[in-house]
Amino acid sequence: MKKAFLGMTVLLLIVAMGLSGCGGNGNTETSPANAPAQNNGSKPAEGSEATPAAGAQKVVFWTFVDAHQKFYESMAASWNESHPDQEIALEATTIPYDDMHTKLLVALQSGVGAPDLVDIEQSKFPNFMKGTPQLVSLNDIVEPELGSIVKSRVEIYSKEDTYYGIDYHVGATVMYYNKEMLDQAGINPDTIKTWADFETAGKQMLEKTGKPMITFEGNGNWSWWPAISQQGSDQVDQDGNVTVDTPVNVKTMQFFQQLVKEGVAAVAPGAGHDTEEYFGYMDSGSAASVFMPFWFMNRFTDHIPDLKGKVIIRPMPAWEEGGNRSAGMGGTATSITNQAKNSELIKEFLAYAKLSKEGNLQIWKQLGFDPIRTDVWSDPAMKESNKFTDYFGTDIFDTLLSVKDEIAPVHIREKSPEVFDAIRNKAIPQIFIDMKDPAQVLKDVQDSLK
Repeated sequence: MKKAFLGMTVLLLIVAMGLSGCGGNGNTETSPANAPAQNNGSKPAEGSEATPAAGAQKVVFWTFVDAHQKFYESMAASWNESHPDQEIALEATTIPYDDMHTKLLVALQSGVGAPDLVDIEQSKFPNFMKGTPQLVSLNDIVEPELGSIVKSRVEIYSKEDTYYGIDYHVGATVMYYNKEMLDQAGINPDTIKTWADFETAGKQMLEKTGKPMITFEGNGNWSWWPAISQQGSDQVDQDGNVTVDTPVNVKTMQFFQQLVKEGVAAVAPGAGHDTEEYFGYMDSGSAASVFMPFWFMNRFTDHIPDLKGKVIIRPMPAWEEGGNRSAGMGGTATSITNQAKNSELIKEFLAYAKLSKEGNLQIWKQLGFDPIRTDVWSDPAMKESNKFTDYFGTDIFDTLLSVKDEIAPVHIREKSPEVFDAIRNKAIPQIFIDMKDPAQVLKDVQDSLK
């Protein structure tokens, strides 16, 4: 029996590692190389060091981001203070990204050893939706809040109308403009309504300063996915079919490649927007803008210090008048496993941490994310001084409010991790570095994924 059990365990580990390898696409909102995200300096809730009562319900939580662990520890302390008859004893652990997802998959497949509560990164989530999900339905806490949250941020963690995860943030993609450079070129960012306007402004920037208006990645997904999502397209459709080479996708990449040929755009040094070479490039004022998700703010505050007070946040240009000016990108869901003890209590705590107004305010204050409850975006707390408002100004959430109804859902399906890898490692380098025909590149990728 021992040999049989050990053999099965090894087999499960091999399978799990193979599956998790498909999801390693680099599309996370953590800092470079999946290092723990940095807390913005906000203190945990008062009483976070208090010891729960002896009869408190033990809740084991796994995450791969240290800042997420601190957030939940803070929320557990706050929960215990306001729910003295339902106290929990949170045992939170931060485990390296790949190790945690592999360990979780093995535990769920074997039926033993899983935590009660767990973070699952968006690109890994499809691995946990195969067959019958070993996660608890969250419909009873999510459905009552659908009118207050960005629905797409729970839909991406669903299967057959059942919600299995709740995100920390919307990940709304925005334009980060170097206002000082725009002023030098005589460009008013608020007059840039469409991508055609952007190209015109970019040519003016190049003429006046000799510098590019924007950068694109040479290896990644962020200079492609938000732009096609704006137009209602995606990398896979809602049924899980690969849709890499649709006409919209091809046209988008042809336009962006043309911007590079014109000198309006440049390929990011280091080939990505999360490299030290790129941070230094932007810090020296070498390009006037970039579009990235909201969580990219901490790259500016933590790695591009000389632009403090010079960068403003605005909506993405639309592809046509009245079109979408943002896209929700990246994400990490918190889920409850089917091995959880007292899952009903844990659901109540999860709703408190991630669906309540106070929880969403804390997500901004502690993590610097754009919370999924849009009603808090207009709360005065969003303009209070912190490292983000000090860097970008106090109108950050004014921009988000202007696009809150223009954030289309993306499709995360079983094929998604493989598609992400192909786009990041093959399509984007060939389009932006090798300057190959986007139509042919995307067709080749599409054919390879069938």
